[in-house]
Amino acid sequence: MEPDNDTGISEFLLLGFSEKPELQPLIFGLFLSMYLITVCGNLLLILAVSSDSHLHTPMYFFLANLSFVDICFTSTTIPKMLWNIQTQSKVITFAGCIMQMYFFLLFAGWDDFLLTVMAYDRFVAICQPLHYTVIMNPQLCGLLVLVSWIISVLNSSLQSLMLLRLTFCTGMEIPHFFCELNQVIGQACSDTFLNYMVMNFATVLLAGPPLAGILYSYCKIGSSIHRISSAQGKYKAFSTCASHLSVVSLFYCTSLGVYLSSSATQSSHASAVASVMYTVVTPMLNPFIYSLKNRDIKRTLKRIIGVPVM
Repeated sequence: MEPDNDTGISEFLLLGFSEKPELQPLIFGLFLSMYLITVCGNLLLILAVSSDSHLHTPMYFFLANLSFVDICFTSTTIPKMLWNIQTQSKVITFAGCIMQMYFFLLFAGWDDFLLTVMAYDRFVAICQPLHYTVIMNPQLCGLLVLVSWIISVLNSSLQSLMLLRLTFCTGMEIPHFFCELNQVIGQACSDTFLNYMVMNFATVLLAGPPLAGILYSYCKIGSSIHRISSAQGKYKAFSTCASHLSVVSLFYCTSLGVYLSSSATQSSHASAVASVMYTVVTPMLNPFIYSLKNRDIKRTLKRIIGVPVM
């Protein structure tokens, strides 16, 4: 294939999960259901936090932000995939691909940083409870969310701009259901060494410290819980961070699973299927994980939907 001229390629083809026509209605129905559950579940969580003054605390402030990011994160990929299935088209414009990639990286990074901030919040609450309200003041909470957003914007902007320097060939097919950065770089006809170097460096720099911070926080939390004498006190302390620990484990385990599966099998199709876990399943499960064992959220949700609160 010959490289295009200076104007570059105008569109890509997203191959999705399967090209079998008989499977398209099933895939459409499955992902539409998961998307609606994700949006409705996270919207209800945001509504519950914003409508109940008892939930106006740092923990629930970060949780509401996480729900907002999860809605945006899922909305960058699933609606386009559903539209392509419905219209029996695989086309995404080059500009649309860059835009999708930009917002995907933005919200994925923001999600990662918010999970780190929430781990720090639980660390302060359990390890320094007497100073919690002083340390986790509204100004610091807002600043942590703002800094997380700024870093994510800088990373997604850098990665997107780096793609514009590449030359792509005609008839580019992406064996994925969205414009995943690694897959798009692999379609380039020009030298991609600098792109891969920047991508890997950013991944290590932006994923390593947050994960290390989360692990450090929970090591300290575990040590503090172990020193509590009563079993009831230990259970109460652990229950305050159990939901967040579950979400962190789900996010990082699925993300790591995608990386390992794609590295081991060298199959783009396997990578696309595995990506569903952290791009769709994790944002869908987050509202349920945080609400099922949280009495305050359950009570507020029951009041919102009109169920009598006992």
